[in-house]
Amino acid sequence: MDHLVMLISKYIMIFLFLIYTFECFHVFKFTENKEKQKSIYKKQRRNIFLLHFMGFLVIFISTLNPFIIGFYLMQVVLFSGIFLIYKMFYKKASELLLNNMCMFLSISFIIITRISVEKAMKQFMILVLAAIFSLLIPLTIRNVKFFRKFTWMYAAVGILSLLLILVAGRTSYGAKLSVSVLGFSFQASEFVKISFVFFVASMLEKNVDRKRLIITTSIAALHVLILIASKDLGSAFIFFVTYTMMLYVATENVLYLFGGFFSTFLGLFIASQLFSHVKQRIVAWKNPLSVIDKEGYQVCQSLFAIGTGGWFGLGLCQGRPDKIPVVVQDFIFAAISEELGGVFALCIIMICISCFLMILNISIEMKDSFYQMIALGLGTTYAIQVFLTIGGVTKFIPSTGVTLPLVSYGGSSLLSTMIIFGIIQGLYIIHYDRYIDNNKGSGTGKTNSQHVGGGINSESKYTLEEYD
Repeated sequence: MDHLVMLISKYIMIFLFLIYTFECFHVFKFTENKEKQKSIYKKQRRNIFLLHFMGFLVIFISTLNPFIIGFYLMQVVLFSGIFLIYKMFYKKASELLLNNMCMFLSISFIIITRISVEKAMKQFMILVLAAIFSLLIPLTIRNVKFFRKFTWMYAAVGILSLLLILVAGRTSYGAKLSVSVLGFSFQASEFVKISFVFFVASMLEKNVDRKRLIITTSIAALHVLILIASKDLGSAFIFFVTYTMMLYVATENVLYLFGGFFSTFLGLFIASQLFSHVKQRIVAWKNPLSVIDKEGYQVCQSLFAIGTGGWFGLGLCQGRPDKIPVVVQDFIFAAISEELGGVFALCIIMICISCFLMILNISIEMKDSFYQMIALGLGTTYAIQVFLTIGGVTKFIPSTGVTLPLVSYGGSSLLSTMIIFGIIQGLYIIHYDRYIDNNKGSGTGKTNSQHVGGGINSESKYTLEEYD
Protein backbone atom coordinates (compact mmCIF):
# COMPACT_ATOMS: atom_id res chain seq x y z
CA MET A 1 0.00 0.00 0.00
CA ASP A 2 2.80 2.41 0.90
CA HIS A 3 4.57 1.65 -2.36
CA LEU A 4 1.36 2.38 -4.30
CA VAL A 5 0.95 5.74 -2.54
CA MET A 6 4.55 6.68 -3.38
CA LEU A 7 4.08 5.64 -7.01
CA ILE A 8 0.87 7.61 -7.44
CA SER A 9 2.27 10.63 -5.61
CA LYS A 10 5.23 10.74 -7.99
CA TYR A 11 3.00 11.25 -11.01
CA ILE A 12 0.72 13.66 -9.15
CA MET A 13 3.72 15.84 -8.23
CA ILE A 14 4.98 15.82 -11.82
CA PHE A 15 1.50 16.70 -13.11
CA LEU A 16 1.09 19.55 -10.62
CA PHE A 17 4.51 20.93 -11.51
CA LEU A 18 3.80 20.68 -15.24
CA ILE A 19 0.57 22.65 -14.81
CA TYR A 20 2.35 25.23 -12.68
CA THR A 21 5.14 25.64 -15.25
CA PHE A 22 2.67 25.98 -18.11
CA GLU A 23 0.82 28.73 -16.23
CA CYS A 24 4.10 30.67 -15.76
CA PHE A 25 4.08 31.39 -19.49
CA HIS A 26 0.37 31.07 -20.26
CA VAL A 27 -0.40 33.97 -17.91
CA PHE A 28 1.22 36.44 -20.32
CA LYS A 29 -1.56 35.74 -22.80
CA PHE A 30 -3.89 37.70 -20.50
CA THR A 31 -1.91 40.91 -20.00
CA GLU A 32 -5.08 42.96 -20.51
CA ASN A 33 -7.23 40.73 -18.31
CA LYS A 34 -6.10 41.21 -14.71
CA GLU A 35 -8.89 39.09 -13.28
CA LYS A 36 -7.81 36.12 -15.40
CA GLN A 37 -4.22 36.63 -14.30
CA LYS A 38 -5.23 36.68 -10.65
CA SER A 39 -7.15 33.45 -11.17
CA ILE A 40 -4.04 31.82 -12.67
CA TYR A 41 -1.85 33.03 -9.82
CA LYS A 42 -4.35 31.61 -7.34
CA LYS A 43 -4.22 28.23 -9.10
CA GLN A 44 -0.42 28.35 -8.96
CA ARG A 45 -0.46 28.93 -5.21
CA ARG A 46 -2.85 26.01 -4.78
CA ASN A 47 -0.48 23.81 -6.76
CA ILE A 48 2.45 24.94 -4.60
CA PHE A 49 0.71 23.80 -1.43
CA LEU A 50 -0.54 20.56 -3.00
CA LEU A 51 2.91 19.62 -4.32
CA HIS A 52 4.46 20.54 -0.97
CA PHE A 53 1.91 18.36 0.85
CA MET A 54 2.47 15.37 -1.44
CA GLY A 55 6.23 15.58 -1.01
CA PHE A 56 6.11 15.60 2.78
CA LEU A 57 3.42 12.91 2.84
CA VAL A 58 5.79 10.58 0.99
CA ILE A 59 8.69 11.49 3.28
CA PHE A 60 6.56 10.77 6.35
CA ILE A 61 5.33 7.44 4.98
CA SER A 62 8.93 6.48 4.17
CA THR A 63 10.44 7.51 7.53
CA LEU A 64 7.47 7.39 9.97
CA ASN A 65 9.20 10.24 11.77
CA PRO A 66 6.55 12.33 13.61
CA PHE A 67 8.83 15.38 13.46
CA ILE A 68 8.17 15.52 9.70
CA ILE A 69 4.54 16.47 10.37
CA GLY A 70 5.46 19.37 12.63
CA PHE A 71 8.21 20.51 10.30
CA TYR A 72 5.79 20.46 7.37
CA LEU A 73 3.23 22.54 9.28
CA MET A 74 5.91 25.08 10.20
CA GLN A 75 6.69 25.55 6.51
CA VAL A 76 3.01 25.88 5.61
CA VAL A 77 2.64 28.64 8.20
CA LEU A 78 5.72 30.45 6.86
CA PHE A 79 4.66 30.24 3.21
CA SER A 80 1.12 31.34 4.09
CA GLY A 81 2.56 34.25 6.06
CA ILE A 82 4.69 35.37 3.11
CA PHE A 83 1.68 35.28 0.77
CA LEU A 84 -0.48 37.10 3.32
CA ILE A 85 2.06 39.89 3.91
CA TYR A 86 2.43 40.48 0.17
CA LYS A 87 -1.37 40.53 -0.20
CA MET A 88 -1.74 43.06 2.61
CA PHE A 89 1.22 45.37 2.04
CA TYR A 90 2.52 44.76 -1.50
CA LYS A 91 -0.61 44.42 -3.60
CA LYS A 92 1.19 45.73 -6.66
CA ALA A 93 4.11 43.30 -6.46
CA SER A 94 4.73 40.65 -9.10
CA GLU A 95 2.66 37.62 -8.11
CA LEU A 96 4.50 35.47 -10.62
CA LEU A 97 7.90 36.15 -9.05
CA LEU A 98 6.43 35.59 -5.59
CA ASN A 99 4.88 32.27 -6.62
CA ASN A 100 8.09 31.11 -8.29
CA MET A 101 10.12 31.96 -5.20
CA CYS A 102 7.81 29.98 -2.93
CA MET A 103 7.63 27.06 -5.36
CA PHE A 104 11.43 26.80 -5.41
CA LEU A 105 11.54 26.98 -1.62
CA SER A 106 8.95 24.21 -1.28
CA ILE A 107 10.90 21.96 -3.66
CA SER A 108 14.08 22.78 -1.79
CA PHE A 109 12.65 21.70 1.55
CA ILE A 110 11.16 18.53 0.09
CA ILE A 111 14.47 17.31 -1.34
CA ILE A 112 16.71 18.57 1.50
CA THR A 113 14.42 17.03 4.14
CA ARG A 114 14.46 13.76 2.22
CA ILE A 115 18.29 13.79 2.31
CA SER A 116 18.93 15.29 5.76
CA VAL A 117 16.30 16.46 8.24
CA GLU A 118 18.99 18.20 10.29
CA LYS A 119 20.17 20.31 7.36
CA ALA A 120 16.59 21.06 6.36
CA MET A 121 15.88 22.37 9.85
CA LYS A 122 18.96 24.61 9.72
CA GLN A 123 17.88 25.88 6.31
CA PHE A 124 14.40 26.61 7.66
CA MET A 125 15.76 28.69 10.54
CA ILE A 126 17.79 30.73 8.07
CA LEU A 127 14.75 31.07 5.80
CA VAL A 128 12.68 32.54 8.65
CA LEU A 129 15.31 35.25 9.20
CA ALA A 130 15.73 35.76 5.44
CA ALA A 131 11.97 36.09 4.96
CA ILE A 132 11.63 38.68 7.74
CA PHE A 133 14.50 40.71 6.30
CA SER A 134 13.54 40.39 2.64
CA LEU A 135 9.91 41.33 3.29
CA LEU A 136 11.10 44.79 4.34
CA ILE A 137 13.17 45.31 1.19
CA PRO A 138 10.38 46.23 -1.29
CA LEU A 139 9.20 48.93 1.10
CA THR A 140 12.75 50.22 1.51
CA ILE A 141 13.48 50.24 -2.23
CA ARG A 142 10.19 51.99 -2.88
CA ASN A 143 10.58 54.79 -0.36
CA VAL A 144 14.33 55.40 -0.07
CA LYS A 145 15.67 57.49 -2.96
CA PHE A 146 19.36 57.83 -2.15
CA PHE A 147 20.66 54.34 -3.00
CA ARG A 148 22.41 55.75 -6.05
CA LYS A 149 24.43 58.12 -3.85
CA PHE A 150 26.42 55.35 -2.10
CA THR A 151 28.59 54.59 -5.12
CA TRP A 152 31.95 54.36 -3.37
CA MET A 153 30.51 52.73 -0.28
CA TYR A 154 29.31 49.85 -2.46
CA ALA A 155 32.81 49.50 -3.90
CA ALA A 156 34.56 49.75 -0.52
CA VAL A 157 32.28 47.26 1.23
CA GLY A 158 32.55 44.80 -1.64
CA ILE A 159 36.33 44.94 -1.97
CA LEU A 160 36.95 44.79 1.79
CA SER A 161 34.60 41.83 2.16
CA LEU A 162 36.34 39.91 -0.62
CA LEU A 163 39.76 40.77 0.83
CA LEU A 164 38.62 39.39 4.19
CA ILE A 165 37.82 36.07 2.52
CA LEU A 166 41.16 36.13 0.68
CA VAL A 167 43.10 36.67 3.92
CA ALA A 168 41.08 34.75 6.50
CA GLY A 169 38.73 32.59 4.44
CA ARG A 170 38.25 28.89 4.86
CA THR A 171 39.41 26.77 1.92
CA SER A 172 36.79 24.43 0.49
CA TYR A 173 37.43 22.25 -2.59
CA GLY A 174 40.48 24.28 -3.53
CA ALA A 175 38.95 27.75 -3.17
CA LYS A 176 38.58 30.26 -0.35
CA LEU A 177 34.84 30.72 -0.17
CA SER A 178 33.72 31.63 3.34
CA VAL A 179 34.66 32.89 6.78
CA SER A 180 33.12 31.94 10.12
CA VAL A 181 31.53 34.71 12.19
CA LEU A 182 30.10 33.79 15.63
CA GLY A 183 29.86 30.17 14.55
CA PHE A 184 28.06 30.92 11.28
CA SER A 185 29.70 30.36 7.91
CA PHE A 186 29.50 33.50 5.77
CA GLN A 187 30.13 33.46 2.00
CA ALA A 188 30.88 37.08 1.16
CA SER A 189 30.68 36.78 -2.63
CA GLU A 190 26.95 35.97 -2.41
CA PHE A 191 26.27 39.44 -0.98
CA VAL A 192 29.04 41.35 -2.72
CA LYS A 193 27.47 40.51 -6.08
CA ILE A 194 24.53 42.70 -4.98
CA SER A 195 26.71 45.62 -3.88
CA PHE A 196 28.73 45.14 -7.09
CA VAL A 197 25.60 45.59 -9.23
CA PHE A 198 24.61 48.69 -7.26
CA PHE A 199 28.11 50.14 -7.71
CA VAL A 200 28.18 49.58 -11.47
CA ALA A 201 24.63 50.90 -11.86
CA SER A 202 25.35 54.07 -9.89
CA MET A 203 28.48 54.70 -11.97
CA LEU A 204 27.09 54.03 -15.42
CA GLU A 205 23.70 55.69 -14.98
CA LYS A 206 25.27 59.16 -14.76
CA ASN A 207 27.33 59.10 -17.93
CA VAL A 208 29.57 56.76 -19.88
CA ASP A 209 32.49 58.99 -20.82
CA ARG A 210 35.96 57.50 -21.16
CA LYS A 211 37.19 58.52 -17.70
CA ARG A 212 34.19 57.05 -15.93
CA LEU A 213 34.42 53.82 -17.92
CA ILE A 214 38.09 53.42 -17.00
CA ILE A 215 37.38 53.97 -13.30
CA THR A 216 34.37 51.64 -13.28
CA THR A 217 36.19 48.93 -15.20
CA SER A 218 39.19 49.18 -12.86
CA ILE A 219 37.06 48.73 -9.74
CA ALA A 220 35.12 45.89 -11.36
CA ALA A 221 38.39 44.23 -12.38
CA LEU A 222 39.64 44.51 -8.80
CA HIS A 223 36.59 42.58 -7.58
CA VAL A 224 37.24 39.86 -10.14
CA LEU A 225 40.99 39.67 -9.46
CA ILE A 226 40.45 39.23 -5.72
CA LEU A 227 38.01 36.39 -6.44
CA ILE A 228 40.54 34.81 -8.78
CA ALA A 229 43.23 35.11 -6.10
CA SER A 230 40.81 33.34 -3.75
CA LYS A 231 40.39 30.69 -6.49
CA ASP A 232 36.63 31.30 -6.45
CA LEU A 233 36.38 31.17 -10.22
CA GLY A 234 32.63 30.52 -10.32
CA SER A 235 31.90 33.83 -8.58
CA ALA A 236 34.57 35.60 -10.64
CA PHE A 237 32.80 34.43 -13.80
CA ILE A 238 29.44 35.70 -12.51
CA PHE A 239 30.90 39.13 -11.69
CA PHE A 240 32.68 39.44 -15.01
CA VAL A 241 29.73 38.46 -17.19
CA THR A 242 27.39 40.69 -15.17
CA TYR A 243 29.68 43.69 -15.68
CA THR A 244 30.07 42.93 -19.37
CA MET A 245 26.29 42.89 -19.88
CA MET A 246 25.74 46.08 -17.88
CA LEU A 247 28.55 47.85 -19.73
CA TYR A 248 27.17 46.79 -23.09
CA VAL A 249 23.66 48.02 -22.28
CA ALA A 250 24.97 51.30 -20.88
CA THR A 251 27.18 52.12 -23.87
CA GLU A 252 25.39 50.29 -26.71
CA ASN A 253 28.87 49.38 -27.96
CA VAL A 254 28.93 45.81 -29.21
CA LEU A 255 32.74 45.77 -29.08
CA TYR A 256 32.54 45.72 -25.28
CA LEU A 257 30.31 42.66 -25.50
CA PHE A 258 32.64 40.74 -27.80
CA GLY A 259 35.68 41.94 -25.87
CA GLY A 260 34.13 40.72 -22.64
CA PHE A 261 33.40 37.26 -23.98
CA PHE A 262 36.89 36.99 -25.49
CA SER A 263 38.41 38.01 -22.15
CA THR A 264 36.23 35.44 -20.39
CA PHE A 265 37.51 32.54 -22.48
CA LEU A 266 41.08 33.82 -22.24
CA GLY A 267 40.77 34.08 -18.46
CA LEU A 268 39.33 30.57 -18.20
CA PHE A 269 42.23 29.19 -20.23
CA ILE A 270 44.80 30.95 -18.05
CA ALA A 271 43.04 29.72 -14.88
CA SER A 272 43.10 26.17 -16.18
CA GLN A 273 46.88 26.44 -16.48
CA LEU A 274 47.48 28.10 -13.11
CA PHE A 275 45.16 26.32 -10.64
CA SER A 276 45.38 22.60 -9.98
CA HIS A 277 41.76 22.24 -8.83
CA VAL A 278 40.59 23.86 -12.07
CA LYS A 279 42.70 21.39 -14.06
CA GLN A 280 41.09 18.54 -12.13
CA ARG A 281 37.60 19.82 -12.87
CA ILE A 282 38.38 20.14 -16.56
CA VAL A 283 39.70 16.57 -16.63
CA ALA A 284 36.55 15.42 -14.84
CA TRP A 285 34.47 17.32 -17.38
CA LYS A 286 36.20 15.95 -20.48
CA ASN A 287 36.20 12.28 -19.48
CA PRO A 288 34.87 11.66 -15.96
CA LEU A 289 34.89 7.87 -16.35
CA SER A 290 38.66 7.88 -16.84
CA VAL A 291 39.08 9.38 -13.35
CA ILE A 292 35.95 8.00 -11.70
CA ASP A 293 37.87 6.99 -8.57
CA LYS A 294 39.27 10.52 -8.17
CA GLU A 295 38.29 13.83 -9.76
CA GLY A 296 35.47 12.39 -11.85
CA TYR A 297 33.60 10.62 -9.05
CA GLN A 298 31.22 13.49 -8.30
CA VAL A 299 30.34 14.16 -11.94
CA CYS A 300 29.91 10.44 -12.67
CA GLN A 301 27.57 9.95 -9.71
CA SER A 302 25.59 12.97 -10.85
CA LEU A 303 25.22 11.61 -14.38
CA PHE A 304 24.35 8.14 -13.05
CA ALA A 305 21.62 9.69 -10.88
CA ILE A 306 20.16 11.70 -13.76
CA GLY A 307 20.26 8.67 -16.08
CA THR A 308 18.75 6.35 -13.48
CA GLY A 309 15.87 8.72 -12.82
CA GLY A 310 14.85 8.87 -16.46
CA TRP A 311 11.91 11.04 -17.45
CA PHE A 312 9.67 10.28 -14.46
CA GLY A 313 12.14 9.52 -11.67
CA LEU A 314 12.44 6.67 -9.21
CA GLY A 315 10.10 8.36 -6.75
CA LEU A 316 10.80 10.40 -3.66
CA CYS A 317 12.90 8.45 -1.11
CA GLN A 318 13.58 5.70 -3.68
CA GLY A 319 16.93 6.90 -5.04
CA ARG A 320 20.44 7.15 -3.63
CA PRO A 321 21.31 10.86 -3.68
CA ASP A 322 23.63 10.27 -0.71
CA LYS A 323 26.13 8.73 -3.14
CA ILE A 324 26.71 12.16 -4.70
CA PRO A 325 29.24 14.29 -2.77
CA VAL A 326 27.98 17.75 -1.73
CA VAL A 327 24.57 16.76 -3.08
CA VAL A 328 22.45 19.28 -1.12
CA GLN A 329 24.60 22.17 -2.29
CA ASP A 330 26.26 22.00 -5.70
CA PHE A 331 24.51 18.88 -7.05
CA ILE A 332 20.95 19.12 -5.73
CA PHE A 333 19.67 19.27 -9.32
CA ALA A 334 20.97 15.72 -9.84
CA ALA A 335 19.11 14.49 -6.74
CA ILE A 336 15.89 16.08 -8.00
CA SER A 337 16.39 14.50 -11.43
CA GLU A 338 16.96 11.05 -9.93
CA GLU A 339 13.92 10.92 -7.68
CA LEU A 340 11.44 13.28 -9.33
CA GLY A 341 12.52 12.75 -12.94
CA GLY A 342 13.78 14.56 -16.00
CA VAL A 343 10.37 16.13 -16.69
CA PHE A 344 10.37 17.69 -13.21
CA ALA A 345 13.97 18.88 -13.68
CA LEU A 346 13.14 20.47 -17.05
CA CYS A 347 10.25 22.31 -15.41
CA ILE A 348 12.70 23.75 -12.87
CA ILE A 349 14.80 25.08 -15.75
CA MET A 350 11.72 26.57 -17.40
CA ILE A 351 10.68 28.34 -14.18
CA CYS A 352 14.22 29.72 -13.81
CA ILE A 353 13.87 31.07 -17.35
CA SER A 354 10.48 32.51 -16.39
CA CYS A 355 12.08 34.34 -13.45
CA PHE A 356 14.87 35.72 -15.63
CA LEU A 357 12.46 36.89 -18.34
CA MET A 358 10.29 38.55 -15.72
CA ILE A 359 13.28 40.38 -14.24
CA LEU A 360 14.47 41.36 -17.72
CA ASN A 361 11.01 42.65 -18.55
CA ILE A 362 11.07 44.79 -15.40
CA SER A 363 14.42 46.20 -16.53
CA ILE A 364 12.98 47.00 -19.96
CA GLU A 365 9.93 48.70 -18.47
CA MET A 366 11.81 50.88 -15.96
CA LYS A 367 12.12 54.53 -16.96
CA ASP A 368 14.83 55.40 -14.45
CA SER A 369 18.26 54.37 -15.73
CA PHE A 370 19.62 53.48 -12.27
CA TYR A 371 16.74 51.13 -11.51
CA GLN A 372 16.91 49.72 -15.02
CA MET A 373 20.57 48.80 -14.57
CA ILE A 374 19.91 47.30 -11.12
CA ALA A 375 17.27 44.96 -12.54
CA LEU A 376 19.48 44.02 -15.49
CA GLY A 377 22.50 43.32 -13.28
CA LEU A 378 20.64 41.26 -10.69
CA GLY A 379 18.81 39.34 -13.40
CA THR A 380 22.11 38.53 -15.08
CA THR A 381 23.71 37.28 -11.85
CA TYR A 382 20.69 35.04 -11.27
CA ALA A 383 20.71 33.63 -14.81
CA ILE A 384 24.47 32.98 -14.86
CA GLN A 385 24.32 31.25 -11.47
CA VAL A 386 21.54 28.95 -12.68
CA PHE A 387 23.50 28.23 -15.88
CA LEU A 388 26.70 27.40 -14.00
CA THR A 389 24.94 25.11 -11.53
CA ILE A 390 22.85 23.10 -13.96
CA GLY A 391 25.61 23.13 -16.58
CA GLY A 392 28.07 21.64 -14.11
CA VAL A 393 25.65 18.99 -12.86
CA THR A 394 24.82 17.80 -16.40
CA LYS A 395 28.46 17.94 -17.63
CA PHE A 396 27.61 20.67 -20.10
CA ILE A 397 30.42 22.76 -18.60
CA PRO A 398 33.04 22.03 -15.91
CA SER A 399 31.70 22.14 -12.37
CA THR A 400 32.18 25.52 -10.68
CA GLY A 401 30.84 24.85 -7.19
CA VAL A 402 27.96 27.33 -7.55
CA THR A 403 24.62 26.67 -5.84
CA LEU A 404 21.16 26.63 -7.43
CA PRO A 405 19.35 29.77 -6.17
CA LEU A 406 16.55 29.13 -3.65
CA VAL A 407 16.87 25.36 -4.08
CA SER A 408 20.34 24.39 -2.86
CA TYR A 409 21.29 24.15 0.81
CA GLY A 410 23.27 27.15 2.04
CA GLY A 411 22.39 30.13 4.19
CA SER A 412 24.39 32.76 2.31
CA SER A 413 22.96 31.72 -1.04
CA LEU A 414 19.41 31.62 0.32
CA LEU A 415 19.60 35.01 2.01
CA SER A 416 21.26 36.76 -0.93
CA THR A 417 18.72 35.37 -3.40
CA MET A 418 15.83 36.40 -1.16
CA ILE A 419 17.33 39.89 -1.06
CA ILE A 420 17.60 39.94 -4.86
CA PHE A 421 13.96 38.91 -5.26
CA GLY A 422 12.97 41.54 -2.68
CA ILE A 423 14.82 44.25 -4.62
CA ILE A 424 13.20 43.19 -7.88
CA GLN A 425 9.76 43.28 -6.24
CA GLY A 426 10.52 46.80 -5.00
CA LEU A 427 11.43 47.88 -8.52
CA TYR A 428 8.26 46.29 -9.88
CA ILE A 429 6.17 48.25 -7.37
CA ILE A 430 8.01 51.47 -8.25
CA HIS A 431 7.25 50.95 -11.93
CA TYR A 432 3.61 50.15 -11.22
CA ASP A 433 3.12 53.15 -8.93
CA ARG A 434 4.92 55.77 -10.97
CA TYR A 435 4.14 54.75 -14.50
CA ILE A 436 1.24 52.37 -14.93
CA ASP A 437 -0.99 54.07 -12.34
CA ASN A 438 -0.06 57.49 -13.73
CA ASN A 439 -1.05 56.39 -17.22
CA LYS A 440 -4.34 55.03 -15.93
CA GLY A 441 -4.94 58.29 -14.14
CA SER A 442 -4.30 60.24 -17.33
CA GLY A 443 -6.78 58.05 -19.20
CA THR A 444 -4.31 56.41 -21.58
CA GLY A 445 -4.13 53.02 -19.86
CA LYS A 446 -1.16 52.13 -22.04
CA THR A 447 2.53 51.60 -21.46
CA ASN A 448 5.26 52.60 -23.84
CA SER A 449 7.80 49.93 -23.08
CA GLN A 450 11.27 50.68 -24.31
CA HIS A 451 13.79 47.96 -25.01
CA VAL A 452 16.80 47.76 -22.71
CA GLY A 453 19.12 47.74 -25.69
CA GLY A 454 17.98 51.26 -26.46
CA GLY A 455 20.54 52.59 -24.00
CA ILE A 456 20.14 54.02 -20.53
CA ASN A 457 21.20 57.58 -21.25
CA SER A 458 18.72 58.45 -23.97
CA GLU A 459 16.65 61.59 -23.70
CA SER A 460 13.45 59.63 -23.28
CA LYS A 461 14.50 58.47 -19.80
CA TYR A 462 13.24 60.39 -16.84
CA THR A 463 15.72 62.19 -14.67
CA LEU A 464 15.74 61.49 -10.96
CA GLU A 465 13.78 64.63 -10.19
CA GLU A 466 11.15 63.90 -12.83
CA TYR A 467 10.79 60.30 -11.80
CA ASP A 468 10.64 60.85 -8.06
